[in-house]
Amino acid sequence: MTTDGTTNVPNPFPRLAMVTGADSGIGRATALLLATEGFDIGLTAHEDLEGAEETAREIEQRGQRCVQARFDAASPDAASTVDELATQLGGLGVLVNVAGTGQSEMALDLTLDRWQHVLATDLTGPFLCAQRAARWMVAHDHGGRIINVTSVHEHIPRVGSSAYCAAKAGLGMLTQVLALELAEHGITVNSVAPGEIATEMTGQDEEDAYRVSRPGNPLGRPGHVNEVASVIGFLASPRSAYVTGSSYAVDGGLMLMAAHGHDDAGSGWRRP
Repeated sequence: MTTDGTTNVPNPFPRLAMVTGADSGIGRATALLLATEGFDIGLTAHEDLEGAEETAREIEQRGQRCVQARFDAASPDAASTVDELATQLGGLGVLVNVAGTGQSEMALDLTLDRWQHVLATDLTGPFLCAQRAARWMVAHDHGGRIINVTSVHEHIPRVGSSAYCAAKAGLGMLTQVLALELAEHGITVNSVAPGEIATEMTGQDEEDAYRVSRPGNPLGRPGHVNEVASVIGFLASPRSAYVTGSSYAVDGGLMLMAAHGHDDAGSGWRRP
């Protein structure tokens, strides 16, 4: 809102998107979907540079430009990657924070180094990137979209994942604060909270989404990466212009099971 009480509606943001962790899984699916919808893409990878190259080739096959950078979300210099890719793209309209890490130690066994690494990767890194991306968008006065990929554990606990749950819950609340602070600049900020998705990180092939049984999940299976990417694609589009500060669970109904106290919710939120 401007000082005279009128609403400030910025110019449409450019179809230029940065997707972190786009070498595989949800990040790759998101980058490819956005490319299909006419976005030029800046993508990052941490170690799987070959996977990043494959994603880049597929983006270019869709007729869109692609630039790449190596990226460590836990690095204090994480935000510099935003500058690098935005400069090469010629601007930035959308940031999708996908890159992250997991954790499986019980709290009593968790070391301080491990705790700090998970929070640096899953919370501090996304904050630094969102902050720098927002500065680009504000400086060019065209609004934009920031989308943080969290987890159902933004909302429900999981035994053996204290650092991961704390980071994802923190990222969910950060999303809401940024939504309030950036609204006057025409920047929306939302989170997408996947449940179990068939990816390398969960030890599965993408097609396991359609052939693995999960009786504890209302839809009875893991999710496919494209099912998460499609929600991100909506949030990156003009169709979501009036949506901000929201968290979209893409979990097949898993959180509903936890909310009603089912032991077979399958999320690890309760000790078996």
